[in-house]
This record gives sequence, structure tokens and C-alpha cells, in this order.
Amino acid sequence: MSVSITITITITSTSTSTKKSMTMRVIMVHNAYARPSGEEHAVRAISDLLESRGVDVAWFSKSSAELAHSLSGKFRALVWGMHNPHSRAEIARLLDESPVDVVQVQNLFPQISPSIFKPCRERGIPVVMRCPNYRLFCPQGLFLSRGHVCERCAAGREWWCAARNCTGSVPKSIAYAARNAWVRISRSILDNVSTFMVLSRFQRDKFIEHGIPPGRIAIVPNFEMVPPRAEDDDDRAQAISFVGRVSPEKGIAQFIEAARRLPQYPFAVAGDCSPMPRAVETAPSNVTFHGFLAGPALDEFYRRTRVLVCPSIWYEGFPNVVAHAMAAGKPVIACRLGALPEIVGDGETGLLFDPDDIDTLTAHIRRLFGDSDLCRAMGEAGRRKIEREFSPSAVYEKLTAVYQSLIKAPTPASPSLTLGLQH
Repeated sequence: MSVSITITITITSTSTSTKKSMTMRVIMVHNAYARPSGEEHAVRAISDLLESRGVDVAWFSKSSAELAHSLSGKFRALVWGMHNPHSRAEIARLLDESPVDVVQVQNLFPQISPSIFKPCRERGIPVVMRCPNYRLFCPQGLFLSRGHVCERCAAGREWWCAARNCTGSVPKSIAYAARNAWVRISRSILDNVSTFMVLSRFQRDKFIEHGIPPGRIAIVPNFEMVPPRAEDDDDRAQAISFVGRVSPEKGIAQFIEAARRLPQYPFAVAGDCSPMPRAVETAPSNVTFHGFLAGPALDEFYRRTRVLVCPSIWYEGFPNVVAHAMAAGKPVIACRLGALPEIVGDGETGLLFDPDDIDTLTAHIRRLFGDSDLCRAMGEAGRRKIEREFSPSAVYEKLTAVYQSLIKAPTPASPSLTLGLQH
């Protein structure tokens, strides 16, 4: 019996003939997730930013959605995550269509795979890998297991992912562990990526701790546009809000517990609830779930927000929801973990609390909800911080500086790395 497998690869060019002469050509590589995520928003925003400055951007993309709901799809995800010759051939053709200055990778798994790096290396094209998570060292990318920060899999101990069943599915945990082990042992990423682009100082320190040389790490945060402030924003801003995927690592359980302790306040959630339908069913009546929102509907949700709560219990890289809230002039209550303290100034643009400290979280909510002047002052401080540090212009300069440094430097034949994660 023969089995026919159809492989669909989307390659779209976003350049237009109306632009003036191009000074740079970049290929964006991204394997989209089965469900919408902040990564899709971030990588598309980067592409739009580059194009708005005259950079020629082409895309090499796939989606996990086509593999997520069948046994054969999951098997292909495992195999292709380690090596996909079809992706390798397709990107080689794309690279040969016209000169390419830089390839920027967002996510390789499961369909694209590190196989695409060899054609880049053969042509002397530098590769930038944007790292919003910790997948180089942790099979599921979060440094999180059973609701707590966990770094057991680093330094070549991926088997912990399977032993602790970190994904909640034994076959999936085994597959993730095997894929990470293969990528580590083969050095297919480490020997072929020119620069690892992280989003915060915290991430940079973690990458160095786990073996990536400092000279191959660049910090380029997300950026955010600051919208005009509507006159009636303060009048409409009544909700204690959570924006993001309703899943354990985002701290939704902590948010709902705070709502349970504060029944007099209205709480609102904007995000895909499918990962945790039970959370919706058991939430108190003062929590309203709006589902996944985007565009004008999401903007309106922020306008109706009095305080945004970001209770994430994993090492967030640079959550878009926090930057968006600050740009909208909203104070943020965030967990004192990962990069969040770099973004949210405690007592300046918001308030911080320690993981699982629900008492302090609820106290912060009471304080801000009851003090409109403090909310306004913190909100305005947040807008100024976004304009100063995370504006499109500021981030564009950081990003293109990374590109230019790689374009001017020759691509080494075989980078030498001594990594703790290889032991």
C-alpha cells in the first residue's frame, strides 16, 4: 500500500513595486502555531516595520494547524521537526531567486526544521534567530513544569520533559524531548545561527547561563505604537483585565482567584479559552470572558480597562499585552518574574507582586481601582516609557544594526561553541 503525503509551503512576497530602491532584502521564516499567538503578531509587526522603512521582505511560512488533528500529522511533526528535506529544497530555491542579505527565523517547529540552515550557510547568508522563549534549552520552551519554574532539561537533560510529562501528553512530551535532544546533539541550530536575538536583558542572561556566547546574542525588544488618548477613556475604564491565552503559564488561575476574593470588582478576560475550558466554567460571576479579540475590538477592550494584570508564572520574554496596555495609558500589575520587572517599573508604571502571592495581588488591585489619579499617573508614565524605549523607530534602529553587523562580517565556516547544554 502506498501513502501519498502532500506538503504545502507558503512563500509570499510582501514587497511592492511602488517602493524606491531597496537597500536590503530579508527573508522571514516562521512556522505558525495551531492557534493564534503573540509570536504571529510580533513577527508580522516586524515585517511591516521593515517594509515601512523600505526593506524588501519575503516570507517562508507554514502552519501547524494542518498537522494538529491527525495521528499521521503528529508523526510528521516529529520527523519533520528534526529534518525536513522539502523545506530545505524550497528555501534553497527562494534564496536563489534574488540576492538575500539576511534570513530571520522566528519558529522552525514542527514543519520547517533546522534543515533550512544549510542552504543559507552554503550561500554565505547570515541567519538571525529571534528567541521569544527558551526552546533551545527546554523542549516546550517555557522553563515551566507542573506550574513552577523548571530548568531541569537544560545542559542536555531533555529526558526530564518526558519523565515529568511537561506537555500533559506522554507521547507529545517524549516527542518534544527527542526533538530537542536531536537538535542539540546535531548542533543544527547552534552551528548555523549567526546571532540569537532575545527580547530582554533577563533572556540574555539566561542564554549566557546556558552556554550561548555573549557575542552572539543581541537584545531587540518588541515595539508598540502609542495611540491618541481618547477624552472619555477614564470614564469607560472600569475593568480589571487579563489579555492573553487562557492557559496555566499565563497565570489565569491566579487572576481568577483574585477575582474570587474581590467580588465587588468587574474582571474581564480577552483570549482564547480553549486550552482551559474548565477555567471558564468555574470562574466567579464577576469575571466576563470575551474570547479572542483583535483589531478594533481589542483596542476597545483596552479602553475599557482600568488596570491590566499580567500574572504570568513563566519567564516571559516581552509580552505584547503589557506593552499594549502601557501604550494605551493603563497601569499594569505584573508578576515579579522574567523580563516583566524590566518593562513594568514598580511604583512608576505599575506594581509588581511575587509569584503565587495572591494577597499582594489583590491588595494592588484594591489600591489602583480605588485611586483614579494614581492610575492616570502610572498610565501616562507607561506611555512615555513606550515612546522612549519601545517605539518603532527605536526598535528599528536596534534591529537593522544587528543586520548590518552581520552583512559586513563574513559568515564563519564553523562557529566554535562550548555549551553547557551539550553535556
